[in-house]
Amino acid sequence: MEGEGSSSMEKIPMTPAGLARLEEELKVLKSVERPAVIAAISEAREHGDLSENAEYHAARERQSFIEGRIKELEDVISRAEPIDITKMSGSTVRFGATVTVADDDTDEEMTYQIVGAHEADLKAGRISVHSPIAKALIGKNLGDSIEVRAPGGSKFYEVIDVKFG
Repeated sequence: MEGEGSSSMEKIPMTPAGLARLEEELKVLKSVERPAVIAAISEAREHGDLSENAEYHAARERQSFIEGRIKELEDVISRAEPIDITKMSGSTVRFGATVTVADDDTDEEMTYQIVGAHEADLKAGRISVHSPIAKALIGKNLGDSIEVRAPGGSKFYEVIDVKFG
């Protein structure tokens, strides 16, 4: 049975698309980035004295970053629990929902998809399930108002749309 023996390891909920993005990043790191940095280190070594070789030190630093990111991605992917949001429906906000809210003061509308922490990307409209706005939205329904505490004071929003998939 898959995942057996790793029950003490916490599962990480994510969308299938988010998991695919992480798997693609891991593939690129292993098949492109890692070999490129190894070649750069090898080339820098040929330039003699390593103690004063900036290219060598930069390549080693990059290698350290790449190896760390590979380990992190392998861990996250091994614990990923893809949640098929296409099978979800209803008007209650939960993980995977794409929610449109309207600012009570300005009527400005914003749309966010609530995703796992490892796939959050505010510029792409994906917010972490652990973010203050997502925490305020979870469990709310179409038409509900939410309060989000911000450094400049509380902001109030109305849930005007909830979609899945």
